[in-house]
Amino acid sequence: MKKAFQIFGVLVVIVLVYVVSVNYPKLELISGFSAKSVASAHFIDHRPLDLIEKSDNDIKLITLANNTIIEDENYATSSVFGLQKRKAIYREGLGSLLIDDDFDVSKPYLVPHRIQPKINFPYPLGTNEPKDSVFSNINYTQLKKAVDSAFDKENAFAKRTRSVLILHKNHLIIEKYADGFDKNSKILGWSMTKSLTATYFGILQHQGKLNINNPAPISEWKNDERSKITMHNLIQMNSGLAWEERYDKICDATKMLFNSRDMGKVQLEKPLAGKPNQTWNYSSGTSNLLSKILRQQFKTHQEYLDFWYTSLIDKIGMYSMIVETDMTGNYVGSSYAWATTRDWGKLGLLYLNNGNWLGEQIFDKSWSKYVSTPTPTSEGRYGGHFWLNSSGKYPDAPRDLYYASGFQGQKIFIIPSKDLVIVRMGLTDDENFDFNGFLKEVLGSFEK
Repeated sequence: MKKAFQIFGVLVVIVLVYVVSVNYPKLELISGFSAKSVASAHFIDHRPLDLIEKSDNDIKLITLANNTIIEDENYATSSVFGLQKRKAIYREGLGSLLIDDDFDVSKPYLVPHRIQPKINFPYPLGTNEPKDSVFSNINYTQLKKAVDSAFDKENAFAKRTRSVLILHKNHLIIEKYADGFDKNSKILGWSMTKSLTATYFGILQHQGKLNINNPAPISEWKNDERSKITMHNLIQMNSGLAWEERYDKICDATKMLFNSRDMGKVQLEKPLAGKPNQTWNYSSGTSNLLSKILRQQFKTHQEYLDFWYTSLIDKIGMYSMIVETDMTGNYVGSSYAWATTRDWGKLGLLYLNNGNWLGEQIFDKSWSKYVSTPTPTSEGRYGGHFWLNSSGKYPDAPRDLYYASGFQGQKIFIIPSKDLVIVRMGLTDDENFDFNGFLKEVLGSFEK
């Protein structure tokens, strides 16, 4: 019997050693995700740690992390079983930053200069509270039922919607928030940030400062086949560059977001795996490379930091929005923009109005058509850093619908034919939330 216990003990140790050795590389990514998530949610949106752990960090494996917030020093730390401890610091104006051991926290840093005048119009075009608006073509009882159905009923935990907001003909017609969230709550857009990033190329092109059809200005590519890649190819995710984007394993995307100092450099260094304009491949690395290219358009880093706000974010009154940076100080154009649901709605409305905001053309009116035109080889699913419904992903919604989309079901649906913007923020995506059914119910409340 004693020998049997000894053998069993050895087997247990072997299994534990195997499990740890296989999963040890993941621990740094787990603790990195967790530390960044905790620091951002707490210091940007003032969420308590217990809420963050039960909601934002309620993800397989991420729940293994042990988290601590150091309030008076503005940082959070996370580790897994005491291993692979990571730290994320909060800096006013820049949000939170996941750092490595070599990062100099005492080094001075630049922050964007923001000008936020009162825009004396009701929301959504201005900064005043919205006015009550009644449209004769809307069945408001049916609309309320459709919006209510997007939220969990009491004690349920399936749909996990945090907010829904609907704009019609430049008016707010309905909004709803889950318990613990309201019109002032800042929510991470995740990959909706990609659509924001692409918008700056439309702005610069409208200003005559670049042409997206020109080759990407990357000196490292000038002597190989990558020199044929244009900014247009990058915006359409059709560059042919190698990239792996998965979140259930260690891959290019996870290593970039949680291990890289210069996130734009990761995609830059990848070889071709296909041909430009012939090989669509969704890539967060591409979006951060585009952010890096945007940096090259300005003489100083301060100008780059300011441009994101002065040309767009603060220009249209998205005053709650904050875009976080990587360790080089470049904006993480793939993933890290935070804003209230109302301000995310403004981004959708800008596109619905073809770039016009209170009479000023932010980008050329043709840019909305450009981003909503299918990318070659994407099977009609993707445009210019926006997802499309042209192939009928949502069969009960109009085919002209296009949308910004982020991890866990952050969505800005833009429907030109219905003059509608629909925003849904939450913690469940298409696998667990019936977006088609939701859109069908909402659209069914509008008379044809």
